[in-house]
Amino acid sequence: MVELASYQRGRAGTVVAHALSPRTCRYCGAELEEDERDDDCSSALNVESARLRWRAAQILRNLVCEG
Repeated sequence: MVELASYQRGRAGTVVAHALSPRTCRYCGAELEEDERDDDCSSALNVESARLRWRAAQILRNLVCEG
């Protein structure tokens, strides 16, 4: 447990500027430039095709089980 008064005394006079977190791609984690979007990443295509393959497998599984 931290005593608030001790914590505040320890931080008094200490000014620390924290940098903003860089924007990162949700697919591969790479840092994005100002004008880039994570949908422009080449990894986005890999994720989307994997998602389509999974969906196709689910559809085929339903066709085989029902048929």
